[in-house]
Amino acid sequence: MFDLYSLAADTTAAAGDAAAAGGLGAFMPLIMMGLLFVVMYFLMIRPQKKKQKEEQKMRESIRVGDEITTIGGIRGRIVNIKEDEFVIETGADRNKMVIKKWALQSCDTVHDASDDDDDDDDI
Repeated sequence: MFDLYSLAADTTAAAGDAAAAGGLGAFMPLIMMGLLFVVMYFLMIRPQKKKQKEEQKMRESIRVGDEITTIGGIRGRIVNIKEDEFVIETGADRNKMVIKKWALQSCDTVHDASDDDDDDDDI
């Protein structure tokens, strides 16, 4: 009923399939870690860098007279801009405060593209 030769051949073939799968199985954790890094990059790192670039662009484009809000919730109008800080005036008493540029959360004044071109026309 049982043929020893065919039983031995089946066992050898099964062992060969397991060895081939085991070779690929050794690299599966590395492949999974690589895929996880790629997914993390596109879901977390890339959007964060994009947001930082937009914030930096907004901080560089502020001008005197802009209405701004700081990360602490202070709202005011810019009256002077220095290298890494600016002076705002707040309230009806026109109190002046010096604020660091990194503390700027939003610029509430909307600028048109034509506003940027007007500076060059004064020549």
